[in-house]
Amino acid sequence: MIEVIGVRFKKVGKIYYFDPANLQIDKDDYVIVETARGVEFGKVVLEKKQVEETDVVMPLKKVIRLATEKDKHIVLENKDNAKEAYLTCEKKIKAHQLDMNLVDVEYTFDRNKVIFYFTADGRVDFRELVKDLASVFKTRIELRQIGVRDEAKLLGGIGPCGRMLCCSTFLGDFEPVSIKMAKDQNLSLNPTKISGLCGRLMCCLKYENDEYEQAKRELPDVGQKLTTPLGRGRVVGLNILERIIQVEIKELERVVEYTLDELIEAGVLTTS
Repeated sequence: MIEVIGVRFKKVGKIYYFDPANLQIDKDDYVIVETARGVEFGKVVLEKKQVEETDVVMPLKKVIRLATEKDKHIVLENKDNAKEAYLTCEKKIKAHQLDMNLVDVEYTFDRNKVIFYFTADGRVDFRELVKDLASVFKTRIELRQIGVRDEAKLLGGIGPCGRMLCCSTFLGDFEPVSIKMAKDQNLSLNPTKISGLCGRLMCCLKYENDEYEQAKRELPDVGQKLTTPLGRGRVVGLNILERIIQVEIKELERVVEYTLDELIEAGVLTTS
């Protein structure tokens, strides 16, 4: 086991583990750490805990120190400079007539690099743009192409449900979402109904998917024939979340509703 703390560098970004290095560090503290991008300023979101060595990328980087008020001032200054860099880059993109959409700009804490995030339909030859930007900012320049889901996460917005986007408020990572999840939940397959602002399938389709998969294993299929306490019948409908089965009884010429527990107690169905 190894002692770690969890640090985030963006509001809802990924959580990275660091060695607290015997420092007194509490949750919600700000720290200065060394990363692959250089020295960075981050917020502690997971207090000290023990994890398996297999759960971290070794060698584990140590926390350099707790952040000071001066460090916080530098972060605010970098954000102001990033806004100016955004406007400058937009002008340069137009000047070079590049088919790309600038999304965000970020200075690393130590100002050794400026990162420009953009979206584009295909590959973009931005070599001349990089040279132009380097001559303006006199530092390392990185242009990073991101996907539409990452763009939505960075920009935020209001989803079809009327709430702020999940990805921009609490989702640290994107999980795979498939059309099968929408089918399993009996949702309309109309793209406008099941797509988010990014144009991809909504992340929330994943939230209840495990419950629906479990229900599908427990419930009979529509069309399956059953011998119920009231006679032989055929399943014509399912209420998956409430575990209710609608059975059409031939002899009675009507549809009878049973709960899953009732059919199991009657020996009609067995638990898996």
